Amino acid sequence: MNRPQTQDYPEWYKGYISLVEGDVAEMLEQQATSFPNFINTLVEKGDYAYAPGKWTIKEMVGHIIDTERIMVFRLTSFARNEKANLNSFDEDAYVLNAHFKDRSLFSLGEEFALLRKANMFLINSLTEDELNRNGHSNNQHITVRALVFILAGHVQHHTNIINERYL
Repeated sequence: MNRPQTQDYPEWYKGYISLVEGDVAEMLEQQATSFPNFINTLVEKGDYAYAPGKWTIKEMVGHIIDTERIMVFRLTSFARNEKANLNSFDEDAYVLNAHFKDRSLFSLGEEFALLRKANMFLINSLTEDELNRNGHSNNQHITVRALVFILAGHVQHHTNIINERYL
């Protein structure tokens, strides 16, 4: 799958998209296994936050799951030619109103793996025409192709943060 062009997404997603190396579909498939395996090595640190007011590792994984669902909803909507502007979401409020701290890292990893594997059926079924479709979220233009890349880059971004700040 070709990379999205800069006009395909809002500027703030550039960091995520830049983290995608090689074939995005392969990266997405690989993350379905590698990310849960990675977080399963962190069981002792699941409730650790590197500073006051920062998410714990469990909360970060929960955020990744929530974001995966929301981005795939957007991707699906725009691939199906939705014309309505989709709302943004407040990730801090989502984490605050979830109970990720009460869950095990293993269960969160398993949920991520199953969610990603299910999402891959949709992503792999998209045609070039569907990948080029676009819509508006938070009053910002974005293509389906860009959303696919954002999914992979978002997980990589948070994996990097865990490695840099939590370990």
